[in-house]
Amino acid sequence: MSLAATIPADDGGPLVTPHPRLRLHRRFHSVHLPDDRDVMVYLPPEYDAVSARRFPVLYMHDGQNLFDPRTSFIPGRTWQVRETADSMILAEDVEPLIIVGIHNAGERRLSEYTHTRDWKVGGGSADAYGRLLTRELLPFVDAEYRTLTGPENTGMGGSSLGGLVTMYLGLRYASIFGKLAVMSPSVWWDHKSILAEVNEYEGPPWPRIWLDVGEAEGARVVSDANLLHKKLALRGWRDGATLHYERVDGGTHDETAWAARMGPMLRFLFPARPRDRGSAGE
Repeated sequence: MSLAATIPADDGGPLVTPHPRLRLHRRFHSVHLPDDRDVMVYLPPEYDAVSARRFPVLYMHDGQNLFDPRTSFIPGRTWQVRETADSMILAEDVEPLIIVGIHNAGERRLSEYTHTRDWKVGGGSADAYGRLLTRELLPFVDAEYRTLTGPENTGMGGSSLGGLVTMYLGLRYASIFGKLAVMSPSVWWDHKSILAEVNEYEGPPWPRIWLDVGEAEGARVVSDANLLHKKLALRGWRDGATLHYERVDGGTHDETAWAARMGPMLRFLFPARPRDRGSAGE
């Protein structure tokens, strides 16, 4: 039997998602950016069964690549987010959580995921994208789903330019996002200007940060990630407590590699709490 779910689309016609616990919101509109975008929401196994419970939320960029093989950058190859989250929740390694995949804006992805403008290629709309997240999408998700709020229950994550914008907005909105997944970040952007953002961060709070890079992503990428890790440690983040830096042997810069890192990232940012032991799937 297929695990796909048929749900009504905005225009009343049928819409198929890859799984019944994936809810697709079509053409989410923002007053801050010109493009509407789809948003896919993953619900944990016990969401419908335990109607009184609320759940933390992880917001992830490049939502096309997370759940649905039909929309992923490389067709058929996703981050396996639902499969990994289900497995780890049921194994009681990770607390049950909601994961929101925000589709990127296609040609304007680079602009929305960068915080400064490059005179050759553009960019610099990350602040507007941050307003979409904090003023529009978060309130929408909180209204539609049973969420836990506050920085201790709210995360953000992405890879490459998605990792860059996570780092930037995570510092700008540290009172909202208390957990950050900064995966293979594009530290190189605009002469590594993200490092200046880190240097200027005063804190507290100190969002809990998962930072990673694959050893096969190239010497420059690894060197940049090492430098970001060093800067974070100098600004007050503590390895093993508020910061985890993972250098993955053989890790590459693609969906397959990031899929392999989903589990450890979730375990660090959303570890199972005592109340979760024995409750998964109830």
